[in-house]
Amino acid sequence: MRKIKNPWMHREGYDCFGCCPDNPIGVHMEFYEDGDDVVSFWNPKTHYQGWINTMHGGILATLIDETAAWTVFRKLQTSGVTTRLDVKYRKPVMTTDSQITLRAHIVSQKRNIVQIDVTLEDSNGEICTEGQATYFVFYKEKAQEMGFTSCELEGEELLSM
Repeated sequence: MRKIKNPWMHREGYDCFGCCPDNPIGVHMEFYEDGDDVVSFWNPKTHYQGWINTMHGGILATLIDETAAWTVFRKLQTSGVTTRLDVKYRKPVMTTDSQITLRAHIVSQKRNIVQIDVTLEDSNGEICTEGQATYFVFYKEKAQEMGFTSCELEGEELLSM
């Protein structure tokens, strides 16, 4: 498993709620490549709750959507936009949980339409939320016009987490 470099770092105007480390109200996600999967480890915070000690469903949908986007960045080396996001909330995610794990992979692609499955597990490894994102991916020329060049890996392989 290796960390994925953030392709947007140092771009003027970059302030993504999902992945910008400098966004003061963002969720500061980081991503890793594990075989065919893109993975994110995230620590819930109380200020993202919907109910006492329970994560807000909109934040969970955001985490799933962002993980799907990074799957497109890394696996297809382009960018695009979410056209549909289906989320199934199976079990509450607690803000008191030490860490959640999101894992995504591409399940199909027909021309510019990509289906990505995402799971969100609690610290016990139990799937709490599932998502399927439909993504419209840009041709590489269009992605480059919008500032995307590539999505590479950092340094050495990490141990399994």
